Amino acid sequence: MFLSSFENKIDKKGRVSVPATFRSHLNSMGYNGFISYPSFNHTALEACSQDRIEKLSNTIDSLNPFEEKRDYFATSVLSESENLQFDTEGRVSISEKLLSHAKIKNNVLFVGLGKTFQIWDPKNFDKFKTLARKKAFQNRSNLKWENKQKGEVL
Repeated sequence: MFLSSFENKIDKKGRVSVPATFRSHLNSMGYNGFISYPSFNHTALEACSQDRIEKLSNTIDSLNPFEEKRDYFATSVLSESENLQFDTEGRVSISEKLLSHAKIKNNVLFVGLGKTFQIWDPKNFDKFKTLARKKAFQNRSNLKWENKQKGEVL
């Protein structure tokens, strides 16, 4: 899983070191990089493994091929996605287009979200994190754990 948050600086050549735990998780799945695309919901980048973007692509493909929604999703996610490969030092080069969407200038914050992660400008994430904690507190009763064996809610 992708857990925790890590801040790294973009070097003069536009490369940033990906957290070792994120690289290790991706490597364990057989990947030497990740897919990134502009977030719909935030001034941030979404990031995931190849199989995750394929699952998203299959979901888009399940829509009616002549429906506008299908084109909107494919254009907004798939055409904007970039395959970022690790170099020998564990760094990736994030395109200017992606950096511009996330308003990232010098530092990058990698934010683990379980099966995916996001890439933020650290100051923008701090503002969002304050809101997220407030909203999570307000909605905490929506989280329920199920006991898989007995079907009970814990």
